[in-house]
Amino acid sequence: MQITNTILMIRPVAFRMNEQTAVNNYFQEDISITNNEINKKAQKEFDDFVQTLRDHGVNIIVIDDKRDPDTPDSIFPNNWISFHDSGTIVVYPMFAENRRKERREDIFDVLEENGFRIDNIVDYTSAEEEGVFLEGTGSILKDRVNQKAYCALSERAHEELFIEFCEDFDCFPVIFTANQNVDGARKPIYHTNVMMAMAETFAVICLDTIDDKKERKNVVEHLEKDGKEIIAITEAQMHHFAGNMLQVYGADDKRYMVMSSQAYQSLREEQINAIQKHCDIIHSSLDTIETCGGGSARCMMAEVFLPKA
Repeated sequence: MQITNTILMIRPVAFRMNEQTAVNNYFQEDISITNNEINKKAQKEFDDFVQTLRDHGVNIIVIDDKRDPDTPDSIFPNNWISFHDSGTIVVYPMFAENRRKERREDIFDVLEENGFRIDNIVDYTSAEEEGVFLEGTGSILKDRVNQKAYCALSERAHEELFIEFCEDFDCFPVIFTANQNVDGARKPIYHTNVMMAMAETFAVICLDTIDDKKERKNVVEHLEKDGKEIIAITEAQMHHFAGNMLQVYGADDKRYMVMSSQAYQSLREEQINAIQKHCDIIHSSLDTIETCGGGSARCMMAEVFLPKA
């Protein structure tokens, strides 16, 4: 299955702009209000987002973050963990040192309490000692049905470890570099999932960020070969988080594409219509989280594919 009905989300207690991730996350911006006010706004956005998803029948497991240790980006759990239908949990090496503190074994207990089975844990975190990183489903976009994995290389997504992941999980690697304009220069986009979203029958992607024509052609050929409709977005739309979407199941197995309100409002009518040929759209305002955190709706949702016990 490409998509799931169950999502793990972490409710923040000390959300703010993370100075350690801002060095290569060019989506982050500072806000001239106190960190306490930022966190209150983020909590409101988080709660409204969770309620919107639940109103559409999506099963959300909410876990509260802890005040100690200080983890300003805990709201984005998909970067440190992923849950697989084989009963395997994968734990990933993180670029920012303060993000490594987000990893919590008690979350495994919560999943088991919710009736899920955990058979195996694959831990790549020792790669941090060598300065090698691969930040979960932020870096890796899996086409689960066709056993492929897409990855835009960056400081947070190292090629050797990505290939090792693909070997461990029997995926064909589709590797490329995606760049964005930063102060007149082209610099790597920090995560694949801000420029590309993989759904069952379509993919939303900012092809303009793949500067190498051969790499761009290769990505397009893989998507087309697997029957995915390609819905292209512009780099400007990507900066409104239009690439940071996730398809989920809701009530009665109805499919939805989930995104922020900013992302939705950036889309042209024909792009919205193209998505709605495949599924309905859910969107919620995440302005504070997007501005300070440099991530959006997809980054907040860790998909749970684990089998039931």
